[in-house]
Amino acid sequence: MASNPPGQCCTVGVKHEGTPTGEHVKIGNVAGYLATPDPAKAATTHKDVAILYIPDIFGIWANSQLMADQFAANGYLTLIIDMVNGDPVPLNPGPDFDFPKWFAQGSTGDNPHTKEHIDVIIKAGTEWLKSEKGVKKIGAVGYCLGAKYLARHYPDIEVGFMAHPSYVDEEELRGFKGPISIAAAETDHIFPAEKRHETEAILKDTGRPYQINLFSGVNHGFAVRSDITKKDQKFAKEQAFYQAVQWFDHYLV
Repeated sequence: MASNPPGQCCTVGVKHEGTPTGEHVKIGNVAGYLATPDPAKAATTHKDVAILYIPDIFGIWANSQLMADQFAANGYLTLIIDMVNGDPVPLNPGPDFDFPKWFAQGSTGDNPHTKEHIDVIIKAGTEWLKSEKGVKKIGAVGYCLGAKYLARHYPDIEVGFMAHPSYVDEEELRGFKGPISIAAAETDHIFPAEKRHETEAILKDTGRPYQINLFSGVNHGFAVRSDITKKDQKFAKEQAFYQAVQWFDHYLV
């Protein structure tokens, strides 16, 4: 496995302040959040491309919406797809949160978060972007568990950026044939040093373009839910975002 299964560190974080500017949409029965760029900018360098934002276990919430708005501000039509199907994990639920039960049944007992269910949601998102928005080429960002489903959906997703990935196995990573960039935290029990090195070896072996940036002084989840009142965490979060934008500017447009 290229990264470990989710754990308690996946549930810890800080909610950010701000007012989202995108719109809530429906993709069949699944919720989405669409951030639309300035038409003048999108019509030039970013025509016919979009970013599918595959979130962590918190789904569509303030932090992911604000990040999608920032991708749009950089010229990219951005859709957050509600991978958790209306059943996000509570922020900071404590060490007793039952991950296996949540994956197998969801919070209500009838809303599982298994590969069979999430794959359908991701596929719906890519098809919606192409059929409803005329997108011809899709890049994706995958945060924490979202990274797994980015890797599973090549070639619908052609260019990828992952931050602090979890639950990605070797077969899935090898199966993604497009350029891929990864932002990693120095302290991360889900994607520790040995998994980073294993991932690097796999990517090198595939021969496709890749990038792995390691940020000191931050933990798993930093790219989405770090404490931005702390200078070093804010810097790392912003740099991981710029890493994604620059990757897409080079490989997606």
